[in-house]
Amino acid sequence: MKIVIIGAGEVGYHIAKALYQSNDVVVIDRNEEACERVDELDVHVIHGNGANASILQDVLDGAGLLVALTGSDEVNIVACMASKLIVKDKDKFKTVARVSNPDYIDKPVAKRPQIGIDIMVCPELSLASEVAQILAIPSAIDAEYFADGKVEMMEFVVPDDHSLVNKQMHELHLANCCIVSAIFRDSDVIIPHGGDTIKGNDHIVVIGKSSAMKEVRDLFGKKTGKRSKVMIIGGGVVGFYLAKLVAKSEFDLKVIESDKERSALIAEDLPGVLVLNGDGTDINLLKEEGVSEMDVVISVTNSDEKNLLCSLLAKQLGVKKVIARSDRSDYVSLFEMVGVDSAVSPRQATVNEVLKMTLGQGIESVTTLEGEKAEIIEYIASKKSKIVGKPLKNLKFPPGSIVSMVVHKGNTVVPRGEYVIEDGDRVVVFVMQSAIEDVEKFFK
Repeated sequence: MKIVIIGAGEVGYHIAKALYQSNDVVVIDRNEEACERVDELDVHVIHGNGANASILQDVLDGAGLLVALTGSDEVNIVACMASKLIVKDKDKFKTVARVSNPDYIDKPVAKRPQIGIDIMVCPELSLASEVAQILAIPSAIDAEYFADGKVEMMEFVVPDDHSLVNKQMHELHLANCCIVSAIFRDSDVIIPHGGDTIKGNDHIVVIGKSSAMKEVRDLFGKKTGKRSKVMIIGGGVVGFYLAKLVAKSEFDLKVIESDKERSALIAEDLPGVLVLNGDGTDINLLKEEGVSEMDVVISVTNSDEKNLLCSLLAKQLGVKKVIARSDRSDYVSLFEMVGVDSAVSPRQATVNEVLKMTLGQGIESVTTLEGEKAEIIEYIASKKSKIVGKPLKNLKFPPGSIVSMVVHKGNTVVPRGEYVIEDGDRVVVFVMQSAIEDVEKFFK
């Protein structure tokens, strides 16, 4: 596919990096340094304004997808609208716009075909939703849903002193509708078997039927039964939306925001939430507000450095779990290396939506894990798919991948070797980066 990317910032660069090997990629950006960075990839780079109709006219011939990712919502929207007017075969041409202003979008992902935007993504709202899911499962560091909520993925960290350390996988005794799809251990990705041993600090990915995942949560860390105390540092788009989600749940919530007017606005919109006007890096303020009694502190300001500092201060003062926003993807592993329990990036939602539109037919959703080491992809099998009509054990599925879950006519099952996938089944596959292209072939 020919893909035009407008914006060579953090998100644009990573999308280009993920797609250039198997697609014809064109990147447009006004920033010369950003152009130089993305030029290291085998892509066509244009230094200019991505909303300029004459530039779009030159590059859109034969294009199947345009992704607008600049820091300006208006530029992204105009670029998508103009592109739809320029291309001749509109049915085969799709557009994706990154939008952050709540005036334009009120949920993480929306469709606006009436104005020329097939997919509108708000990374900030997506990030807030992701953090809210993690909060709902105290022992987890990541959580995603598939097949309209019928399938759930959770990622847990096994503490060094946990009772599971040194046990073998078959000793977990998970329900029949749950499966451990992967273990992330240091830099390794392991697709486990019954005899594999669990070690301290392992990141374990469990996929299962949503209704059966309660016992999995208990296995990796039980809830205390009391209301969890949560503090959010930063009341911007992410912090405000997250506070709205958390306020609906069983949490005692405090929000710290440095801007006085913004603090007043949040307090007015969320009357049941204690909003404090102050600096989240002020250790005296944190002590006064009882940060040591918090179960979770989430730092989601617009500064990666401030988020890291707030998180480490909270951890030093005795907070059990700290979550930090990191806009720069190369900071995510660094944050977790120095003590942040979960570092989350707003760019991943946009990357996932674009990958879903480019990886192939039948893809319903894509989730990237552990800094792009692996993906969980939800496919919808069709009559033409090679995976349909044969027992899984006869298919020679590529190494580095596993069919984790199948939803057949509303029923969720962990498929064994004898299982036969049928037309219309939703198939959730865990796959390492090296095996994605081979897995794709089974669903074409």
